[in-house]
Amino acid sequence: MFTGIIEALGTLRKIDRKGDDIRLNVASGSLDLSDVKLGDSIATNGVCLTVVQCLPDGYVADISAETVALTGFADYKVGQKVNLEKAVMPTTRLGGHMVSGHVDGIARVEQRNVRGKAIEFWLLAPEDLSRYIAHKGSITIDGVSLTVNEIDGHRFRLTIVPHTAEETTLLALQAGSMVNIEVDLIARYLERLMNAEKATKSEGGITMEMLANAGFMR
Repeated sequence: MFTGIIEALGTLRKIDRKGDDIRLNVASGSLDLSDVKLGDSIATNGVCLTVVQCLPDGYVADISAETVALTGFADYKVGQKVNLEKAVMPTTRLGGHMVSGHVDGIARVEQRNVRGKAIEFWLLAPEDLSRYIAHKGSITIDGVSLTVNEIDGHRFRLTIVPHTAEETTLLALQAGSMVNIEVDLIARYLERLMNAEKATKSEGGITMEMLANAGFMR
């Protein structure tokens, strides 16, 4: 679990393509790796990756074909900057929102506008994800926790304050850029709960009556 509050900027040092899978070598920049061990998770541009090799100044991680297909990693290049965040601990401040690191898809930057000291982006979301994006709700863009300021159909607007722009890769985004997005976990669970009865009947799931008949509801 992550918060969407970026801790450091990393650099893709090496990209090894093995069929449809990818192995990354990431230079971790100023990220504190003193408490990172094999098997730990580090969100890399919003993607939860498992550390398979610890390096003095970075880490190595594998990306499966499924993850490659849902994210922008298929087009990433050596030397590209990425947002980094270590998994939260019980004592971590939840400054952003609950982020799983399981990217839902890719959105395209349609417009970039300067508004005073802030940068405004309009992005186009995939049709199957736009229903989870709410006005003043949370969304994760390349691992960064942000608030949705406006919605227009499948398009949504974000306002990036100077500190966030300078401390993340968002400053480099231009019209046409593609970004990893993760919608709010609560929105997904709410949809599932609202459709639970319908889903149970259509999918043949276990009902309370079935449990009672089996002797589990005594």
